[in-house]
Amino acid sequence: MATIYEDQEEWSEAAKTLQGIPLDSGHRAIPNEYKLKLYIHIVRLLLEDEDAVGAESYLNRASLLITTIPENKRLQLEYKSSHARLLDFKRQFLQSALKYNDLSWDMNIGESERIDCLKQAITCAVLAPAGPQRSRILATLYKDERVREHPEIRTLGLYSLLSKMYLGRVLRTSEVLDFSSTLRPHQLAKLGDGVTTVLDRAVMEHNLLSASRLYNNITFEELGNLLGIKMEEAEVVASKMIQQGRLVGSIDQIEGMVFFREEKVLPTWDAQVAGLCHHVDGVVESISAK
Repeated sequence: MATIYEDQEEWSEAAKTLQGIPLDSGHRAIPNEYKLKLYIHIVRLLLEDEDAVGAESYLNRASLLITTIPENKRLQLEYKSSHARLLDFKRQFLQSALKYNDLSWDMNIGESERIDCLKQAITCAVLAPAGPQRSRILATLYKDERVREHPEIRTLGLYSLLSKMYLGRVLRTSEVLDFSSTLRPHQLAKLGDGVTTVLDRAVMEHNLLSASRLYNNITFEELGNLLGIKMEEAEVVASKMIQQGRLVGSIDQIEGMVFFREEKVLPTWDAQVAGLCHHVDGVVESISAK
């Protein structure tokens, strides 16, 4: 019955049918592998129905059993994939990007699936809140040869967007619109204000970090013009990032200014040296190819 519902894309009905199977009956012993397979199947159906709350409940049940069946590689992969998708639905994009990137290197799945995981890792990294942790995953993905060389990733414009974010360049509206056309509905959901989307927030925070590299200080009005928002909203975004330690600086509300401070010299120098070495490698590869 669940298979019939699933074929008709009645995801919630298929999930309810599987949820009705008694697994905790004392009359018969049910193997953990069967339970785990059923829980993961329910999670995948609920995610298709965009029910993240219900999916998380069954994923928690699966997490109690996953360590008992280490030999079943397929179930292990399905669990990891479902976990990455759930984090994506819950807007925990940084953690989701890390898990998708790990899956993209797993040789137990096909190449096309690995590339799909890599694309999702890039998407989630772009949507993640700006800050040092996101910078690290952006650097990891930017230096991945598959991102630079795979034609599908280049055609979708993911590499171009990723490189601009990694290099700290301001994103243009046209580039953001092209990227938004590749996103899923939950990735375009509105935030608490009912106007701003997850993508809008990610782009604003990224452009603010980019501005901190260009300016020593900037007025709220000029910052608002740069980010495409009101000056009051620009102040709120800057103060929140400073408070969370994702932006180094201070705010003078009397003068209406944001003052940026340089990060610690050594990590910045290390990042610049690493970037230079990466570009030299790219030149060497180009010469070798020719």
